Amino acid sequence: MRLPGFQPNRSGAIRTQHQAYAVGVPADLSASMYHQAKQALGSIDQSLRTLGLSKENIALVVVYLADMAEKARFDEVWNEWMGPDPDHWPQRACVGATLAGHCLVEIIVVAATK
Repeated sequence: MRLPGFQPNRSGAIRTQHQAYAVGVPADLSASMYHQAKQALGSIDQSLRTLGLSKENIALVVVYLADMAEKARFDEVWNEWMGPDPDHWPQRACVGATLAGHCLVEIIVVAATK
């Protein structure tokens, strides 16, 4: 199963027999890091639901931040999104990257489909 992305030449998410891949990007690039992160994680939630999965299926997350000085702010949103039970938290890496335009965060997830 393949879900359309924000651009015509990209997929928003893909599900194979054993894994699913999703990309979360913010819709409002004029928003703060906090709000861009909430939007990106919300788009991941939506993609996973459409693929019949949830964040409990996520095994790996790579977060690209336009400014690593904003990592603590991103972590606030991440902790809210993941919830209080660290038993379901995936492996995660944050990487500083040059992102297009005013995009402050882009997130890639790999999930197990069982």
